[in-house]
Amino acid sequence: MALEIKVIPTLTGEDAVRFVNNAESVSNGRERIDFSAQIADARAILKNARL
Repeated sequence: MALEIKVIPTLTGEDAVRFVNNAESVSNGRERIDFSAQIADARAILKNARL
């Protein structure tokens, strides 16, 4: 049985500009998470397991 292909709505005009501005402000405002300690732990586990 065939499924209908639905059109994906696309933002244009002022809505698109507002969306991009909001996305950039959220992206720039977030603090970065440092996972270096977890990566070091995972590497130590893998080294002990000889993987």
